[in-house]
Amino acid sequence: MTATLQVHGDIAVITLNNPPVNGLGHATRVGITTALAEANANPAVQAIVLTGAGKAFSGGADIKEFGSPKALQEPNLLSVILAIEHSHKPVVAAVHSVAMGGGLELALGCHYRIAAPGCNVALPEVKLGLIPGAGGTQRLPRVLGVEAALNMIVSGEPVKSEMLAALPGQKLFDKMAASIDTLADEAMALAREVANKRPMPLVRNMPCKHPMGDAYFQFARNMVKGMAKNFPAPAKCVDAVEAATKKKFDEGMLFEREIFINLMWTPECRALRHIFAAERAASKIPDVPSDTPTRAINSLAVIGAGTMGGGITMNFLNAGIPVKMLEMKQEALDRGIATIRKNYEAQVKKGKLKQDKYEQRMALLSTTLSYDDLKDADMVIEAVFEEMGVKEAVFKELDRVMKPGAILATNTSTLDVNKIASFTKRPQDVIGTHFFSPANVMKLLEVVRGEKTAKDVLATVMALGKKIKKTSVVSGVCDGFIGNRMIEQYSRQAGFLLEEGCTPAQVDKAVEKFGFAMGPFRMGDLAGNDIGWAIRKRRYQEKPNLRYSKTADLLCEMGRFGQKTGAGWYDYQAGRRDAIPNAQVVAMIEKHRAELGITPRKISDDEIVQRLVYSLVNEAAHILEEGIASKASDIDMVYLTGYGFPIHRGGPMQYADTVGLFNVMQSMERFAKNPHDDGKFWQPAPLLARLVAEGKSFNQT
Repeated sequence: MTATLQVHGDIAVITLNNPPVNGLGHATRVGITTALAEANANPAVQAIVLTGAGKAFSGGADIKEFGSPKALQEPNLLSVILAIEHSHKPVVAAVHSVAMGGGLELALGCHYRIAAPGCNVALPEVKLGLIPGAGGTQRLPRVLGVEAALNMIVSGEPVKSEMLAALPGQKLFDKMAASIDTLADEAMALAREVANKRPMPLVRNMPCKHPMGDAYFQFARNMVKGMAKNFPAPAKCVDAVEAATKKKFDEGMLFEREIFINLMWTPECRALRHIFAAERAASKIPDVPSDTPTRAINSLAVIGAGTMGGGITMNFLNAGIPVKMLEMKQEALDRGIATIRKNYEAQVKKGKLKQDKYEQRMALLSTTLSYDDLKDADMVIEAVFEEMGVKEAVFKELDRVMKPGAILATNTSTLDVNKIASFTKRPQDVIGTHFFSPANVMKLLEVVRGEKTAKDVLATVMALGKKIKKTSVVSGVCDGFIGNRMIEQYSRQAGFLLEEGCTPAQVDKAVEKFGFAMGPFRMGDLAGNDIGWAIRKRRYQEKPNLRYSKTADLLCEMGRFGQKTGAGWYDYQAGRRDAIPNAQVVAMIEKHRAELGITPRKISDDEIVQRLVYSLVNEAAHILEEGIASKASDIDMVYLTGYGFPIHRGGPMQYADTVGLFNVMQSMERFAKNPHDDGKFWQPAPLLARLVAEGKSFNQT
């Protein structure tokens, strides 16, 4: 049973028991209403306490039912709350640990509420592209006041129960318990105290006004518009809370419900719900059970004190894991440590990190110039130059010195992890940990599974990724793994667009208008155009028939490597990140175009976006078919957390599903006829063609 009833003398206690957060699935809703009816029918019972077992009162909707018809099956949450309101015996909500979404709405439907300190209270529906749908926008303003309630609803962020209890005039909590340990006894005492009080208070009957309503809500709309331009839900939260101040309660409820249902079908809501599920699914690996034993990682070594090595090190220092950093020269170590200190000191200056925490983290860092000093580390991550010969020398040394069972990880972004593993006598202990720059900021961690990587090594690194607050996605071994293999095709298309008539600024503006954090040419300048140049030189040798635009090579021959040199596709001024178009770059593109005999044409923003985004989609379909990624949602997480893909689009695969795979394939067939593009690339991947033929989406694979 996911909701149980126990009678303690004259008090009935209904306990939600649906781990991990007492989600309000259909069985739980049935359990609540059944127990409520039993308690009301029992003449010995004078009052009722509603609480949650384990580590939550209730986290709200059951994610297993999310978006399914079962979520609306009677009794739905609205019906459960109505049954509580109509109970002829008072119901006291005993709130603790977590009261979020539908869980908070359930508590608001009770006659009285008592809370334990430390409880996280929130209405986070806006993070899923929705507004609260079971009275949250109508009841919370009545108990907290309009402004405090609207701030909570629009942000979706949790607030501690004791902070809410301290608000002047709040009616959310009738009482604060001394502690979570005394909550049950104090809730029953409160229930006995109110057992005979009539009429029983209902939140719906409380007044809801703002003294300067019209002006306040206009101000709120202006604020929300600036902060959430790609998402409709925050503005709708304002509308719904305003309705609470201007409409009768039942009319406000109908208004809230109408907004909720309309938002449920928007692409933005579907994208956010997809991301919510995808983030949780990324940690699930088909052939690695969740109970796979993991290796203890109590100390770490990092090879390389450069930008990547320093950023990687900070992740582990932040998590309280000691790190020993190795370099070949003392000067390189000194520079690396100075950079780490500078990064932490900037956080201290901004008030994001306390001085004592900074000192604790730096105390966990030690350095060495000798591989022999790494022998006791549980795991080592190399972050050295991206060249196979350099990796070989490092891994042979690591194989020599590291203790048995230590995990040997490479931060390579494109190189063959199986080949790197072959440099050791312990390939089962070798894995790829591809951090993204800046490694102490970017959320994505591509965990590259070699053909001989042990399952417990994979499970350990995934758990470690969670500990350092990364979104970890498993990739198989191929050139570039998931993210960089796809971005190569994206970059190729960007080059072809220049040859056919675009300027870098036109391409970037079109993609940024679509929602990318930055376009391909600004991204190249940020990463360093020389890095792509080095990769292309290797590609030219490996795949001599693969066509690229030579514009990026010509740019590098001009010495324009990007922001670090003050000149790339754009010009940059010291201390500023503004991308200023450069006439010489445009002239170089025009000269190259003329040498190719191409007459420039006007290219629409729609074509720019489709060629770039669909190139990601088609390559991703190959990646899925080859088993490099185990599911489409993993690819979306890579692009959302590592490549600036617009969140409101849900990732390249979710976006393709939204557009319709038939429409995507039709566009690709049109691009294949372009004589200046790579028609061979635009042949739909077999998986994509099969899904179109079967009328399915990527999320059904």
